[in-house]
Amino acid sequence: MHVTESSIMASIEDLVAMSPRATGSAGGESAAAYVERRFAEAGLDTQVLEVPSFSWTAECSLQIGDDDIPCAPVLHSGLAAHDWTGTADHQLDAPVVDIGTDRVRRHDVRGAIVLFDLTFDMTVAHSLPLTLYLHDPGRRVFRREVLASRNPYVTSLARTMTEAAAGGAVGVIGVLRDYPDSRNYHNEYYRRTLFPLPGVSVTRAEGLRLRGLLQHTPRARLRLDIARREVVSRSVIGVLPGRTADTIMIQSHHDSIGPGAVEDASGTAEVIALAEHFGAQAAAGRIREKTLLFVTFDTHFTGYQAHREFARRYVLARRTPWNIVLNATIEHIGLRAVEGPDGGFASTGETEPRGVFVNVNPAFTVRIGRAVRRHGLHGTSLLGAGLLEFFAGGIPTDASFTFVSGVPTISLISGPLYLYDDADTIDRIDRAQLLPVARFFADIVDDADGRRGTLLGTMPARLRRLLPRGRW
Repeated sequence: MHVTESSIMASIEDLVAMSPRATGSAGGESAAAYVERRFAEAGLDTQVLEVPSFSWTAECSLQIGDDDIPCAPVLHSGLAAHDWTGTADHQLDAPVVDIGTDRVRRHDVRGAIVLFDLTFDMTVAHSLPLTLYLHDPGRRVFRREVLASRNPYVTSLARTMTEAAAGGAVGVIGVLRDYPDSRNYHNEYYRRTLFPLPGVSVTRAEGLRLRGLLQHTPRARLRLDIARREVVSRSVIGVLPGRTADTIMIQSHHDSIGPGAVEDASGTAEVIALAEHFGAQAAAGRIREKTLLFVTFDTHFTGYQAHREFARRYVLARRTPWNIVLNATIEHIGLRAVEGPDGGFASTGETEPRGVFVNVNPAFTVRIGRAVRRHGLHGTSLLGAGLLEFFAGGIPTDASFTFVSGVPTISLISGPLYLYDDADTIDRIDRAQLLPVARFFADIVDDADGRRGTLLGTMPARLRRLLPRGRW
């Protein structure tokens, strides 16, 4: 390849230095400009997709009687509507109903603040039913503690917030039961789920103290001051023209809430590396059969507005400049971490178990599995996603909206415990896997380039076009 581990790592370091790279922030604009420059230097034709999104900020406080409980805002909570902007000062003084891990609907929460355990509900073991192939030399993934490790994306937060609002509650307090001693858990805007109630989170230790105080004073004062404004997101597109309009899309996202080294400076750096690799080939005179489309998205944390607009313009529209026949998405090349003895995130020095969601034809799937093994992507599973493309939720990756729009997809993802925390720093990067991942995806692109685009998916493209799409 025309890139090295050191060059990929240097790109990650550059992006982390711009953090936080939040949508609409100076860091976010710097990251978009950086990717655009790197694409141009690689010889790509570049453009920026500007789409409205939102910036949400908040301050919170929580008291039980005369005692202050340190808290953090539940991101994107206290909103009157998905498109609401302005400021709101939520001031609550209300009884607390502690449901623990139970469902809200089993309790009378009218006029109350719901106290619940904010649990992480998906483990590595949950992916096993989808697993088509697992490359696991040394059987590290099958260790009990690894199979039981939890993903911070799939949680009880959205379900509890929705049920609490429907039950007449006035606010929520989430105890981060499955998390180390950190209040820096930065949840996403969960696509279609509105968080209308003000919410705060507390650590497990603070939750114990809170519950002890509530035995004597079963009321709480909760304040959440929020401000939300419309901003312009900037997603970067780079094009390397081929002989035909059939197009392979290579994707990640450059925005972040905290340092965002693994989530997702690592994926963005891989996309840049692949742009440089294939750009160098083009500069040397190679003309590919298919056009290559490189995209790093904004709005991953604020509602996926850019992702949806891209899918509408360039996948679902009748006339588009590119006939996207394959999507390759790269996210989260990080080391596995566990809760340490001091309550923080302790690195294990091992690769975080990864999944590659695929909905491509069986022969291509077999070749992808062989490439996983050939390039030493240990701890990596191929996850069959053929049926998931017909559900609005799609897959839990940045590729979800092109995926449910009917594009055959190969999407690498992992869910380390620190993913949404300020602890996602440069030392979390799995450096030894940076170049193998890049080589793996370079091989996948080369493989797909020489094959009929209409036959890359699990079903022929003509049949796919007859099925309902874009339901998100």
